[in-house]
Amino acid sequence: MANSMELKYGCNPNQKPARVFMTEGGLPFTVLNGKPGYINLLDALNGWQLVQELREATGLPAAASFKHVSPAGAAVAVPLSETLQKAYCAQGGELSPMATAYIRARGADRMSSYGDFVALSDECDKETASFLKHEVSDGIIAPSYSEEALSILKSKRKGTYLVLQMDRDYKPEALERKQVFGVTFEQQRNDVKITPDCLTDIPTGNKEIPESARRDLLLALITLKYTQSNSVCYAKDGQAIGIGAGQQSRVHCVRLAGSKADIWYLRQSPQVLSLPFREDVRRPDRDNAIDVYVGPEYMDLLGGDNWKAVFTEKPPVFTGEEKRQWLSTMTDVALGSDAFFPFGDNIERAHKSGVKYVAQAGGSIRDDNVIATCDKYGIAMAMTHIRLFHH
Repeated sequence: MANSMELKYGCNPNQKPARVFMTEGGLPFTVLNGKPGYINLLDALNGWQLVQELREATGLPAAASFKHVSPAGAAVAVPLSETLQKAYCAQGGELSPMATAYIRARGADRMSSYGDFVALSDECDKETASFLKHEVSDGIIAPSYSEEALSILKSKRKGTYLVLQMDRDYKPEALERKQVFGVTFEQQRNDVKITPDCLTDIPTGNKEIPESARRDLLLALITLKYTQSNSVCYAKDGQAIGIGAGQQSRVHCVRLAGSKADIWYLRQSPQVLSLPFREDVRRPDRDNAIDVYVGPEYMDLLGGDNWKAVFTEKPPVFTGEEKRQWLSTMTDVALGSDAFFPFGDNIERAHKSGVKYVAQAGGSIRDDNVIATCDKYGIAMAMTHIRLFHH
């Protein structure tokens, strides 16, 4: 393997020259198709770490959908209901475990996943590649590819789709370094293990966290380990359903991720599933139309004759009361945080999106207020005593 690779440019076209290299040994990945960019590789290497940890923690094939060095979605291979298959544009045909994991990861926030970088923990098979063929995506990293899958992926983007094969046995050095403004930073790589042991300190009155919720909390925490901080992750049924990244205020992060979780659930409502889309409407245009339809600006953006661009007939307005009634049925959601919650307002907002289980670092001087707010709603909360900042 080569130990250096020239890149077209860095984060922006004016940042030349640009390259990736190893001081010892060869690069741990092989380019099977396309030409990688600087941000592509940042997404690929962060995504690879995330799915490998999810695979180890759950024993299930895992996938992530990355955008701008944070996951838009992450999931493990929990079977899809018919409702989710329809909401995720995954109806018909066989769904392998690997395909199921990626479809869930992509379905968490389909708008944010537009033009994503895919990370898979296991071999990319024909079923996964066949679904990915119809999605707008920049590239993929996986430990291996079936012959059929590789052929499908090489046909994407007029033959330029980026396909990376990762060396599954690669182990990085314990110390990692980066430069900012000519100054070199060095630190121990964040190799902390997220395991069920993180969820044993439960100071709330409700101490019952079922196995499925523990899986979802672990998934949320591992996802946050590779999400730009501040960050929180709502999770349900083996997948992220709302990720808030890079917010300066934690409660704004909780609100952002909560609104994404709400949209995820609204996409499964009868009103949305029965929307009369035209047959010639592409997936991204469907996603955009749904996002507008469930939002407050529906009448402004799809009023008049604008609806004719995507629908065969004008759909009825999804009223605020109808949306509130549907969202009130969302339950058993898990919420992870990459650091402590400083105030109970975070829990108040989380409760509105059906959160019943929480995992956070703890250690705030207002832990008692946060615990009391959880007790107010019967939420079980674990203190992990692990901070997961990522920058």
